[in-house]
Amino acid sequence: MIDLRPHAEGTILPVRAQPGARRTAVCGAHNGMLKVSVTTAPEKGKATQAVADVLCEALLLSRAQVELLAGATSRQKQFLVRGLDVAELHQRIATALART
Repeated sequence: MIDLRPHAEGTILPVRAQPGARRTAVCGAHNGMLKVSVTTAPEKGKATQAVADVLCEALLLSRAQVELLAGATSRQKQFLVRGLDVAELHQRIATALART
């Protein structure tokens, strides 16, 4: 189960990033976080940007809806997903995971 938390502007999504992976994908839950793997190397924020792009594509979000709150240089990140409540984001995550 992913530990989503409500926020005044939407929902906070904890993410466990795996940069330098073999493939780019939303992989599932990992210790209460959504695990996202990207092929991009972790240099100069490129992997973090790639994770945000994967979230947008997999969860059917616009780029303006996804903002990094914490963890720019860490594998453990927190993203603010604007405009979605916890239940809606859980549903979108479940749908994305069912497609993989």
